[in-house]
Formats: sequence, structure tokens, C-alpha cells
Amino acid sequence: GRLGDLLDHWSAKRLKEAGADCVKILLYYTPYDPKDVNDKKHAWVERIGDECRANDIPYFLEFVGYDEGVDEKGLEYAKKKPHIVTESMREFTKDRYGVDVLKVEVPVNMKFVEGARSYGGQKAYTKKEANELFHKAASVATKPFIYLSAGVSNAEFSETLELCGESGVKFNGVLCGRATWKDGIPIYAKQGPAAFRKWLETEGVKNIENVNQKLKAASSWFPIYDVEPVMAGA
Repeated sequence: GRLGDLLDHWSAKRLKEAGADCVKILLYYTPYDPKDVNDKKHAWVERIGDECRANDIPYFLEFVGYDEGVDEKGLEYAKKKPHIVTESMREFTKDRYGVDVLKVEVPVNMKFVEGARSYGGQKAYTKKEANELFHKAASVATKPFIYLSAGVSNAEFSETLELCGESGVKFNGVLCGRATWKDGIPIYAKQGPAAFRKWLETEGVKNIENVNQKLKAASSWFPIYDVEPVMAGA
């Protein structure tokens, strides 16, 4: 199993003292791992949750699925992905972990959704089935959840959010990076920092605006915790 690790000189207390607004942890997780492996992962997530609760700092848990010996970009994994994502959400939404926000993968790979613009020719699911899989994964969550981009292109991630919006799933936003800036890396490598900065100010901004347009289907997480939003500087 792929076990988690922490930076030796940091703790939830130290992060808060340094000015952090939250703690985010990345965990590679699959329900297909042996029970003793996942028990170690569960205890690891619990310990961090206890630290965050004791220091009154929000806890974001990001989990990324895998299956040992299987190409995670291939058809076989695409068929397993909905179960891996759903069962991971089912596990870590439990109160015992103290997680405030789940950062999750979408439960399908758009390259294998028949009829999608990103479709690559091999079918794992139809669009209708993909909609149902979004609902199935979302239905097990009792905590707010946001989607990660998993490094796909801006066009593919935008289409993913479109499909999610069409399904009516009440997701709470996204936390993504590469889907907005990775296409600029060759610019940086070949033309240098100034050209990359220019790319960020034009194409990079367009990518962010593109994602923002698709986020109209997202919902606030404040009602889940029965709190009112506080404006910065208020």
C-alpha cells in the first residue's frame, strides 16, 4: 500500500502559528488494499484530525485512488474508479476522522464517457451512467466536498464540471492547479519567465474564468455547518 508521510518539523499547531488558514493532507487510498494497510491509513488520518481539532484549524483531506498493478489512465481502472471514489468518500466522511472538507476525485474518467467531447474511443460508461455515478458518490458524503482536477486539461476539467452540473450533484467547488496553468510550462521552459508570466495573464486567466463559469452549479458549504459567511476584513 502507499502509506502517507508528514514533514518532520511541522504540526497542526506550528502551521497555525505560521499563519496557515487550514491543514490539507494528501492520501493515496483504495478500498482494494489489505485491511491492515488501510487500518494504518485510517489511524494516520485520525491522528491528524485530532491535532486539527485540538488547535481549532480546518482539516481538508485529499484522497487519490489507485489499484496496484493497474494503469490508472486505462480502461480497466476507469471501470473501477467509481467504486474507489465512492467508498473512499463513504469512509472519510465519518465523524471519527474530524475532516471538515473532502477534496475528492470525480468518480469517472471523461476520456471513457461515451458521447463526451473528451471521449477517446473506449467506453466505460454512457453519459447517463456517468450522471448516476456522480450521484452515487455524492450521496454517501455527509461533509462538504470539492473536486480536484487530477492534472487533466482545462477543456476536460471544464467538461467534467459541466457533466456534474447537469447531474444536479450538490458539490461545493473545486481546488485545482494544473488544469489552469500546466499548459504554460512549455512556454516557461522554452521562452523563460517573462513569456510564462504573459501566458498566465492571458491564457491562464482565461482558463480560470472558464472553470469559474462552470462553478455556477456549485453550492455553498455554509448550510452544512449551519454557519454564516464572514467577509474578509469585516
